[in-house]
Amino acid sequence: MTNLARSVNPALSTLRDRLHEVRARMSRAAERSGRDPAAVALVGVVKTVPSAVVREAVALGLMDLGENRVQEAQVKVGEVGRRAARWHMVGHLQRNKAGRALELFDRIHSLDRMELAESLSRMAVAAARRLPVMLEVNVSGEASKHGLAPDDLLRLLEPAAALPGLEVDGLMTVGAPVDEPERARSGFDLLRRLRDRAQDALGLRLPHLSMGMSGDFEVAIEEGSTMVRVGTALFGPRA
Repeated sequence: MTNLARSVNPALSTLRDRLHEVRARMSRAAERSGRDPAAVALVGVVKTVPSAVVREAVALGLMDLGENRVQEAQVKVGEVGRRAARWHMVGHLQRNKAGRALELFDRIHSLDRMELAESLSRMAVAAARRLPVMLEVNVSGEASKHGLAPDDLLRLLEPAAALPGLEVDGLMTVGAPVDEPERARSGFDLLRRLRDRAQDALGLRLPHLSMGMSGDFEVAIEEGSTMVRVGTALFGPRA
């Protein structure tokens, strides 16, 4: 697993300090790779984080919040506010929770099967919404992880992109656990190359790559990530 000491600086005792440090590290990573730091969004993953702390983060300027579970998001969105920030579904989404997810979230990162795409499409059309979604790809091949196998990406991407009510605009992955951030690079490189091939093969525009978490977000940015999902480095270890 990623060494937590790299993710959380124990000298930074306040959320304000940690938020500032994460953003500074993001900027340096973008600059190292010749990218505009403004092209990379910070999604603060608030799984198990108390709503009071989430409200503090929003007051400090964190405008994108990620949740892993619909049930927890339902409570937190009610306490923090649906329009206080942009809410991202970053965990596995069950088809029977698609309707509630549509109400709670501004973006879904984890679309991985056609049945879910069709449910989200029908509900988005009924709600007169166009929902941004990303396809989750399991680049590590771990059986414990959700997401499409790389070879299956085009078979879902093409029909999902044609569905009304959905805006398929990128790919997401959860990297394999690593003991050094650099070892995550190959997975991020693979996702970027899969995106580039998909754009060429299907003529689609897929501007977003959601990859990188607390232990490896700088490497992910260097490899082209446009959204990093950071929890521990901002909010500390989960209970």
